Amino acid sequence: MHININIGTSEKDFNTEKKKKLTPEQKTKIKNAVKSGYGKLRVAAGRLYSTVEDKVFDGRCFLSELKEGILEDVAAVRERDPAARSDIEVMLLYSGVHAMLAYRVAHKLYVNEKFLPARAVSQLARFLTGIEIHPGAQIGKRLMIDHGSGVVIGETCIIGDDCTIYQGVTLGGTGKDTGKRHPTLGNNVMVGSGAKVLGPFKIGDGAKIAAGAVVLKEIPAGATAVGIPAKVVRRKGERVEEQLDQIHIPDPVSQQLGELEAKIAELKSEIEELKKGEESAE
Repeated sequence: MHININIGTSEKDFNTEKKKKLTPEQKTKIKNAVKSGYGKLRVAAGRLYSTVEDKVFDGRCFLSELKEGILEDVAAVRERDPAARSDIEVMLLYSGVHAMLAYRVAHKLYVNEKFLPARAVSQLARFLTGIEIHPGAQIGKRLMIDHGSGVVIGETCIIGDDCTIYQGVTLGGTGKDTGKRHPTLGNNVMVGSGAKVLGPFKIGDGAKIAAGAVVLKEIPAGATAVGIPAKVVRRKGERVEEQLDQIHIPDPVSQQLGELEAKIAELKSEIEELKKGEESAE
């Protein structure tokens, strides 16, 4: 079956001659297919059309998307991991890149309701990489999973673009609840080694979860969460710039103890002044 798609002279207006309704995702795929040379172009009545064969088209577009995703993942690793020496090294030896490749295949099967093959791919990837990503999770672009062993990403997780996850991280639920039961990560979020983020709440853009933290409630954008259970910490209300530093993070407990010590010293000073005033009065 062939479908003629009217994409307009500017490749922005989408309609179909057969009046078949297209989803935004299908429209984007058709536009990408035209630009990539998949399908045939023709001009009719001053308009630009693309003739696309259904059965072949989707697979070709997916391969194109898969290639683009891999290249973005490799670039993200090269940018954020100082140990990465070349693109070839990252492609062949980084388990996080392999896990993301398997995830994209599994997710494609999952959204097409091929649930058993999707889980089979994800479990094979878990066996090979030590990283378990449920095929139903929604993951944005350029996610870097560093080392990756022990990472678990749940079914209803949503992860934004340019996030970084270290080994031992769990993005999980809190029981047998149905529906949205896993966390949502915004863009540019860093989750440190061994951190657990449990529940259907949001971690804001640019937030930072310290290594070993257990997060049980929402974290605002640009904040840093530390401890068990995690508490929000800010550095003088300013945005934390060193997004990949898991160690040099302020400790909220020590900060509170420091404030108490300062208050005690102030009270001692006042008591001593009162005593001196009483002695002088006598």
